[in-house]
Amino acid sequence: MSRPIAADVAAIGRLGSVPTILQTVAHTTGMRFAVIARVTDTKWTACAVHDLIDFGLKAGGELLLESTICNEIRQHHEPVIFGNASCDPRFAQHPTPKMYGFESYVSIPVFRVNGEFFGTLCAIDPLPTKLDNPNVVKTLELFAKLIAAELESEERHEQSTSALLDAQQTAKLREQFIAVLGHDLRSPLSAIRVGADILQADSDSRRQRVAQHIQRSCDRMAEMIENILDFARGRLGGGIPVALQPVDNLAIELNHVIAEVQESHPGREIRVTMAIEHAINADPHRIAQLLANLLNNAMAHGAADQPVSVTATSDKDEFELSVANAGPPIPPDKIGRLFQPFNRGAEEAPQPGLGLGLYIAAEVAKAHHGTLSVSSTSEDGTCFVFSMPIGHT
Repeated sequence: MSRPIAADVAAIGRLGSVPTILQTVAHTTGMRFAVIARVTDTKWTACAVHDLIDFGLKAGGELLLESTICNEIRQHHEPVIFGNASCDPRFAQHPTPKMYGFESYVSIPVFRVNGEFFGTLCAIDPLPTKLDNPNVVKTLELFAKLIAAELESEERHEQSTSALLDAQQTAKLREQFIAVLGHDLRSPLSAIRVGADILQADSDSRRQRVAQHIQRSCDRMAEMIENILDFARGRLGGGIPVALQPVDNLAIELNHVIAEVQESHPGREIRVTMAIEHAINADPHRIAQLLANLLNNAMAHGAADQPVSVTATSDKDEFELSVANAGPPIPPDKIGRLFQPFNRGAEEAPQPGLGLGLYIAAEVAKAHHGTLSVSSTSEDGTCFVFSMPIGHT
């Protein structure tokens, strides 16, 4: 899509070299009026003007396209030059010199860097001028190329400025979005939770059941808010933030997560192997979050009559955490999308949650300079493996 003519006029007007170019064109040709014109299939518009004959045309001014020789140049893309229209066999009867009252004329096509026709670099004078020196056209053609090059540079600068403003606006919207999640949604949720706690303290059993239902709903809402908040930070900001610190009791944090998930799925078996023998430089809260997401995913998509296995090990160089479950393998075409946001895993049926769990787990792994991988076969089931260097600072 072509740029608006007004934008081209403004861009030429911002080029600091243009006044000097037009003055030099006038001096080189001996003419007293020079102009850079934007020429389209419907309009002739002056972008910049050097006028010593009071022609009366200003930047942004227009001439009737069909009345200009530039319209002919737009079609054949060749320079036009003559020093005395009245004696020139080609232009003695041409309507344009008579209409505008000039005898001498030179016009050079201006092409954008990509080859697109932009317009013309013109000079006119009411008096005849000697223009038989071939260097005149060559000089003006060089000026036309210079104008095109500077116009390209100006438009790139304009695009960069626009992109920077868009980025700044996006950053502002991101901050507002995170603020809404972090405060405006958390605050009313906290108020609801307090109300549920008060109801829970009531001796009436019916009110207690209602309170428990409200509390469970609050927990789910809080989890979704935290997931969206992490998504906003990871996707729109600079990644999920982590507070790395030496941790020598990570097994306690992980076992706490396993106990919570087990409590939510009392009929499922979770087999746990813990062999963490070295301190790990990590964010224990984020590692626990990663495990919770992987474990809940295994509960949701694994075979209900088969155990889920959690294994955490470390040596002097690396910490590894894996979660495995039996069940149908994940189709190969979906493996590559598992860690994308709003992905719900291998099943097509609607699932609770937002589909952010695996994405956030992968972002937590990345924030720890580690990796999160998955393998899935009909024989071995599905296994997610998180590994990271234990001493990264």
